[in-house]
Amino acid sequence: MEFKISSKAKSLTVVLMLLGVIGLCLGIWVEFSCHGGEHFKTRFLGNLLVDSFFFFAIGLGALYFLALQYATETGWYASVKRIIEGVAGYLPYGIGLMLITLLTLSLMKGGGIYMWMDSEHVQHDPILVKKSAYLNQVFFWIRTLAYMGVYFIFWRGFKMRSLEEDRVGGSAIHFTNYKKGALFLVFFAVFSSTSAWDWIMSIDAHWFSTLFGWYVFAGMWCSTMVVLVTLTLYLKKQGYLSKVNENHIHDLGKWTFATSFLWSYLWFSQFMLIWYANIPEEVTYHLTRIEDFKLLYFGMFFINFAFPMLLLMSRDAKRHAGVLTAVGVIIFAGHWVDAYLMVMGGSMGKHAYIGAMEIGMALLFLGFFIRVILTNLTKAPLMPVNHPFLDESIHHEI
Repeated sequence: MEFKISSKAKSLTVVLMLLGVIGLCLGIWVEFSCHGGEHFKTRFLGNLLVDSFFFFAIGLGALYFLALQYATETGWYASVKRIIEGVAGYLPYGIGLMLITLLTLSLMKGGGIYMWMDSEHVQHDPILVKKSAYLNQVFFWIRTLAYMGVYFIFWRGFKMRSLEEDRVGGSAIHFTNYKKGALFLVFFAVFSSTSAWDWIMSIDAHWFSTLFGWYVFAGMWCSTMVVLVTLTLYLKKQGYLSKVNENHIHDLGKWTFATSFLWSYLWFSQFMLIWYANIPEEVTYHLTRIEDFKLLYFGMFFINFAFPMLLLMSRDAKRHAGVLTAVGVIIFAGHWVDAYLMVMGGSMGKHAYIGAMEIGMALLFLGFFIRVILTNLTKAPLMPVNHPFLDESIHHEI
């Protein structure tokens, strides 16, 4: 069945983006009228980086999840394959917005966010001088373009082969995807960590953590699963995906549950090891966020850990649309706060707070994100036609 965007869905995306623009304008007015615009540049660019990265990461997470299914030759996912591809289809837009954001910061010598981009600042900072062989703009852009180029090439390849498979059938395309999926995971194993170091960890340029890349990856994966399960439930409610049953929903719920625990485990591991060692150059990251954002920092951890644990533990909960949707919205907001603290905690510290500008920027990106995904879903049948595991997926039971 072909998917068509309902008028309500179109209206929702327009309203979200309109509210986002209003919130941004209000936030800018408050920033200049009440605070004199002292921190406007860093605050605005910081919020742009938060939302560009957060939604880009969800698109990338969907591409990773798709490649994982190909590489493991999973059968159950075939019925929801187009949902995964629809979310992954945000990736080229996410790449464009990330590149615009990073280029703007680069031209503005870091914009108060990447201090290592300011050569004058680096000259008076011995630690950044020692790190300059890695943290310099030329090498940064070589790495960034490599990440984006690889992600785009794999996304485009998976998309074109998926559509071709609908036309020609057979198993040749499936085995090509199997090989390409495994190859993508090799690149992703490296790039997911190094890009997190480059784009996020380098904001706190004096600090480092060997777990940070995995931590960011876990948050990205969990946010992606929330979007996938919520979108699947929405389409089912609209009368689509008749072949998707409660067993598919259960599997998506299990992935949401599992990735929430993975993220929680990595959060605690990073926090506990650094706090226990009490090495000044390591513990400063947590000190800054505890001193300036104690409620948000620990509240975010509690939300992203406790809610999935308490509400998604049972089998029935993973099959209940209302429970999955409610928990998904909470987790989604919790991981946005996580991204906010990673960026703004290091760039603005005690001067950062969530106000109209932050909410407005997030709503603007969210409306655009939803519209892109829904539009992607209209470009191909929601159910793949000739996938070799489609019959297995349709009769999937657990």
